[in-house]
Amino acid sequence: MTSTKDFEVIIIGGSYAGLSAAMALGRSLRNVLIIDSELPCNRQTPYSHNFLTQDGKTPKEISTLARQQVENYKTVKFYKGLATMGTKTVNGFEITTDTNEKFTAKKLILATGIKDIMPEIKGFEECWGISIIHCPYCHGYEYRKQNTGILANGAKAFHLVSLVNNLTDNITILTNGKADFSSEQMEKLNKHSIKIIETNISKFEHKNGHIQNVVFSDKTKKPFDAAYGVIPFLQHSDIPVSLGCELNEHGHIKVDAFQKTTIQGIYACGDNSNMMRSVANAVYSGNITGAVINGELTNEQF
Repeated sequence: MTSTKDFEVIIIGGSYAGLSAAMALGRSLRNVLIIDSELPCNRQTPYSHNFLTQDGKTPKEISTLARQQVENYKTVKFYKGLATMGTKTVNGFEITTDTNEKFTAKKLILATGIKDIMPEIKGFEECWGISIIHCPYCHGYEYRKQNTGILANGAKAFHLVSLVNNLTDNITILTNGKADFSSEQMEKLNKHSIKIIETNISKFEHKNGHIQNVVFSDKTKKPFDAAYGVIPFLQHSDIPVSLGCELNEHGHIKVDAFQKTTIQGIYACGDNSNMMRSVANAVYSGNITGAVINGELTNEQF
């Protein structure tokens, strides 16, 4: 909690990207407020991987240590709550929370993440992030040589199966409907002995989020150890679009190489602005954002 209402920078979102940006700014003695609801999208994921020095730690362990380190920089303040509205002001931006508190800042960082849209298949949500996974770089090694499903169709399935094929030779594409592959793609899938099941999926039988079987609409079932899911998403917060930030064709916030959005003074970092969805990338993009904003504040003030 903070009694101060005016800051140089407000960061909406206090997970990896937001904390990384805050550290860069705190080390330059910038007055920063992090507004965070403390409900990260990876809270169900048991372990994080492919991040040097933190490989195999839980997401909570990484974020807790990150926050403890950022808290050492006394110009960075924290507010637990949900940012619900953002407005442009003469001098910057005003952010309103769910308890109607208002904070202002010259610059705004959106580290708000994305919201996965789960299919209406029983058991999917309970397995998401545990044994139904999104990224072979983040989780594929742990399921190497395992009986693996690909929950996708068409070009997305073909791209994903090409990556997973290096991790296991037991792969089945579950298209949940008629398969949509070109003749050239089918030739490659057959060459690598990739199986395809077009029957609709009824449910995922699981134990504490670990898949046991995929049950199909014709009452048949097939055992799996893991599955990769390609599912749609939305921006986790309405604030970016309400402030005029453009989204790209994939639904991410459009940013340039310096994490600047299409609205002057607003920056975005982490999953909301990049399809490379990983802890390492979130930390990287947050670090860039903090440095760029500090440079801009310096140019404005010096």
